[in-house]
Amino acid sequence: MKKITAGFVGFGEVNTPREFIDNRCAAAVRLLEAQGLELVVTAPVSDDPAGAQAARAVRELQADGEFDLLIVCVAGWIPSWAVLSVIEPFKHKPIVLWGLTGWQDGERFVTTADQAGTTALRKPLADMGYTFKYVVTYRGQAPQLEAILSYAHAARAVAQLKTARIGMAGYRDMRLYGTLYDGVSLKAQIGPEIEHFELLELVQLIGKVDRHEVARLAQKVRQHWTFVKEPKSGTVEKSVELYLAISGKIKERGYQGFSFNDVDGIKKLLGFAPAGAMTLLHDEMAISSVPENDSLGAVTQLIVRALTGQVAAYLEFYEFLENGALMGVPDYVPAEIVAGPVTVMPNAFGNFGEGLLNVSKLKTGLVTLARLGYANGRYCLHMTTAQARAPRQWEEAGWAPPAPQLPSLELIFDYPVEEFVQKVMCQHYIISYGDNRALLKDLCAILNITVL
Repeated sequence: MKKITAGFVGFGEVNTPREFIDNRCAAAVRLLEAQGLELVVTAPVSDDPAGAQAARAVRELQADGEFDLLIVCVAGWIPSWAVLSVIEPFKHKPIVLWGLTGWQDGERFVTTADQAGTTALRKPLADMGYTFKYVVTYRGQAPQLEAILSYAHAARAVAQLKTARIGMAGYRDMRLYGTLYDGVSLKAQIGPEIEHFELLELVQLIGKVDRHEVARLAQKVRQHWTFVKEPKSGTVEKSVELYLAISGKIKERGYQGFSFNDVDGIKKLLGFAPAGAMTLLHDEMAISSVPENDSLGAVTQLIVRALTGQVAAYLEFYEFLENGALMGVPDYVPAEIVAGPVTVMPNAFGNFGEGLLNVSKLKTGLVTLARLGYANGRYCLHMTTAQARAPRQWEEAGWAPPAPQLPSLELIFDYPVEEFVQKVMCQHYIISYGDNRALLKDLCAILNITVL
């Protein structure tokens, strides 16, 4: 993940001793840099009548204005006009409005009225349409660095989304509705471009793959994956060929995410399941993917990956439980979320030919489920945390016997299941490990996405 870059400017009134403002802003810079932020720092600004300090700060920040967010550090009382003079040219960027606190001097507590400055600014900034997070420092307490860092991670993710590109092979698998999207609003509000191409391109690329590379990767797969049983002749090679075609297209176009027409596309037209190819794709490339032309599922993956650095795998609902859900996948999972070795089972489903079904066991623990949705002209994000545990024995009807136990988890939600059910957005939700709700909420605040 690229480093978070932030502009930093401190403020304090012209009549406050300058060393108080300078020293405290410098200490704030050191705290942020110790957390890994890469800062573009300009000297603190006061309300000098000519506005020379504000003008100087603008020039210095604009000289390297490609940062992800702007941190406005209020170290003392400051008339609001001085702050607005600096931040107006950066109104398009997320801003942290951060008020510091005073210090203990023997038996006395000394303050420079930091929160007078921030409280004079908060409502005007909101009324003027600034996108910002307000963070205060409580007297005698450490700075709320976690709140600042969460927003900074979200700001970096927003910047990455603006230029992200998702490759989409085919269109509207199984004629589903929940996987569709509105391209104009997606580009305008969130940023990613979904680039469609025909499955014919993959077929043409398969015909051009390097046979030596096919043989090399087929041998690697046999050595590194655990096979439940011996596949038919050519099954591994077909998966490798499809992987090489997909990866070639991804590299050519620079995709950060990928989705494809699965049931009505690859399975129907090529005659085998692409699970083995997708498993290999995640072994060999750092990319998120979801099947069935799931547009907003792919965008959710980009969001989660940009925030957490995790692969952001998808899971599908199979059953609701009284306290959660059974979720799994009928095809592939990235090795990043696998507990133990990647395990595959040559198998066929319905009328489709044999493919390499991924039947790996999944990691358990605290997880966050998330799904981006679009309704009535607005984007929303549905999310929850859950405890993921190993599932009881189960199978999906339709697989050639002996039926596999698909990669799956029983998820125990942290609030009533019925509340979740009545808001569910799609059959696919995106999983990340740990509690990532704060990060998601900060990103939604920046992008004006409703949180469900």
